[in-house]
Amino acid sequence: MNIALSIILGYLAIATIYYLFFSVGSLFPKKGTKASTLINFNKIAVLIPAYKEDGVIVDSAIKALNQVYPPTMYSIYVIADSLQKETIKALKELPIKVIEVSFDKSTKAKALNTAFDQIDSSYQIAVILDADNVMEVNFLQKINNAYNSGYSAMQGHRVAKNHDTKLATLDAVSEEINNSIFRSGHRALGLSSALIGSGMAFDYPLIKSEMAQIDAIGGFDKELELRLLKQRLTIGYLEDAYVYDEKVSAEEAFTNQRTRWIAAQIRYGINSFGDALIQLFTKLNVDYFDKSLQFLLPPRLILLGVNTILALVLTVLQQELWLPMLGIWASLIIALALAIPKKYWNAEMLKACFRLPKTFWLMIKAFAGFKKAKTNFLHTPHQSVQS
Repeated sequence: MNIALSIILGYLAIATIYYLFFSVGSLFPKKGTKASTLINFNKIAVLIPAYKEDGVIVDSAIKALNQVYPPTMYSIYVIADSLQKETIKALKELPIKVIEVSFDKSTKAKALNTAFDQIDSSYQIAVILDADNVMEVNFLQKINNAYNSGYSAMQGHRVAKNHDTKLATLDAVSEEINNSIFRSGHRALGLSSALIGSGMAFDYPLIKSEMAQIDAIGGFDKELELRLLKQRLTIGYLEDAYVYDEKVSAEEAFTNQRTRWIAAQIRYGINSFGDALIQLFTKLNVDYFDKSLQFLLPPRLILLGVNTILALVLTVLQQELWLPMLGIWASLIIALALAIPKKYWNAEMLKACFRLPKTFWLMIKAFAGFKKAKTNFLHTPHQSVQS
């Protein structure tokens, strides 16, 4: 019993130390993009896959046109998958380009690859958004500056555009913890930023070539990360380039979204870890190994719940490992606290924290059902048009 418990505690300790290490790292000066001296406007294609997103896509497309960037140097492409006729008509009345697609089983990767096949090769940069995303007005300018500075892969700073429920508030805080640990912390310590599936930009020929080799049902961004890092490309993080993203307010949508994320994380973690070890020892590719290891760690909320339960049980029973378990629990609390931006330390967040036990249960349900995401794309519907 003690051997099994020691193995479990060892795994929990590794995950907690990982989060704490990069959470502390996020407090150090960031390896940001250097200011470019080039006065050069690159041509940008903004791609917005929209699967059954009739509630938000027209508003998002309109706002995407409000960039402080030469209008002739960027184009908005909406990839319309299973949209209503009225929505497509409204989109075609805008000064954007609409690419209509239809698949037996829709995925983001298929939508993007179809778009890349149809778009001409005159672009230098591709920006990928979700259908609910709203770019700040100078987002493309900041992407362009980073590209001119030498970055061929970049992740923008995705932030919440709604806090309408306690679940949405928790989701918003979780997003910022991710930004601190997997983006700011990693860049501060010399590693690549994590991608997040939207609000990201790439050298156009690079992303077109890499996406042509990806046919993921879910988690295409995770496969893309692995492919880029194996080539030793650095993924930058533009902390001051904001993209506003709708946070999940409904429990069913939250569970479906997390089920999709967990399934992709497990699949790519298992499939890549052996190769990542070889890359680490033969080519010192730390970035690639770090990403593979990251995929094998438990989601933070599950880790927090398990750590809390074990710490309570072992302490009450006075089991001999209760003190190490308490230390693991305390370290995770510190890691999460350091990763939450100051602006979120308010009454709204504290009230939302009372919902953590129920949200933990939703994560357990998502984890238990991850196998269904192997063969089906679990869509997360969006409703809000706030920004």
